[in-house]
Amino acid sequence: MGTALARQALKAGYQVRIATAKPAAENALLVDIVTPGAVAVESSQAAASDLVVLAIPLHKYRTLNPHELAGRIVIDAMNYWAPIDGVFDDFESDPRTTSEVVEGFLLNARVVKSLNHIGYHELEEDDKAAGDVTRRALALAGDDAEAKALVATFIDRLGYDAVDAGPLAAGRSFEPATEIFTGSHTAHQLVALIQKASPLADAA
Repeated sequence: MGTALARQALKAGYQVRIATAKPAAENALLVDIVTPGAVAVESSQAAASDLVVLAIPLHKYRTLNPHELAGRIVIDAMNYWAPIDGVFDDFESDPRTTSEVVEGFLLNARVVKSLNHIGYHELEEDDKAAGDVTRRALALAGDDAEAKALVATFIDRLGYDAVDAGPLAAGRSFEPATEIFTGSHTAHQLVALIQKASPLADAA
């Protein structure tokens, strides 16, 4: 997902920096080949970006540095996949959504849940120009209005309509196995599904 998103962001005119757990020097050649135009950097440099996207296996979220991401706008594009990644008590025993758990760990990061409910291959294939009635929509959820506005602009530039699902807790409505997660929807359809799921989100 990370590389597909990087390519799509480059296509949209963004400057893209990529960091992994490895030193930047070890990633440079691969980044140049897989995402030409992007730059391999250290995690601290990536964390200093205007917008940071977390696209790592969710069970590794504690490897992130909360201090580096404090005050940053962070898109949580991660999902909890117990059948693949194993059962993780952080999410099994906590009534909060996975994004709320991540936000709690990251202290003062401005977390917005989005980009988790579109396949990496679809991200580069389903984009359409603004105004197209068949344009696919992506939901976002967060507690910071300014952060959500910036993420909505980012989603629009990637080629998708952004639909505000509400506070971060509302991200439950598009986690794995939900109707939103498992399908492709226009903005009108997505709004209806979010409204349908709102009692569940409000109870979270």
